[in-house]
Amino acid sequence: MKNLLAVLVFMLFAGQVLIAQKINTKVYDSRLEQEVLAGPCNRQALTEGEFGTYFNPEYNDYKPSERYINNLKGNINSVSVVIVFGEWCGDSQEQVPRFMKIIDKAGMKASNLKLIAVNRDKNAVVEDISGYHIERVPTFIVYKDETESGRIVETPETTLEEDLWKIISKY
Repeated sequence: MKNLLAVLVFMLFAGQVLIAQKINTKVYDSRLEQEVLAGPCNRQALTEGEFGTYFNPEYNDYKPSERYINNLKGNINSVSVVIVFGEWCGDSQEQVPRFMKIIDKAGMKASNLKLIAVNRDKNAVVEDISGYHIERVPTFIVYKDETESGRIVETPETTLEEDLWKIISKY
């Protein structure tokens, strides 16, 4: 029984280590001739390094519409969001910090958000993202009950907060 328990604890620990190693992975992008984030990321990847030089000022300076923030507050946790972005992409450098500010102000739970970085070929390298059908970045995909209910691609039609509200308010 002790051996079985030891094996289970080891497997749990090993699994956590393997998962942790895939977060914030840097890979060499031959098209850009530099290392870039690829695969699942956490917020730390957004606020540090080269991407952080764009993220932090954009996040701090962006003033989302309070009207839409108030609308989102009661509804934001009824959905989940996947953000696919490129740290090398000018639109990602502008729109991802703004989107993060919106969902922060609206009170989205961290567990309802997934961040995935891609290289110049829109490949996450350490994770297959072909099911997301990414053509341009950033792409913000909104899910309700695990079904895609809308997406914002590259730049919003109006503002990020209004476009997000239009997707969420369908329910």
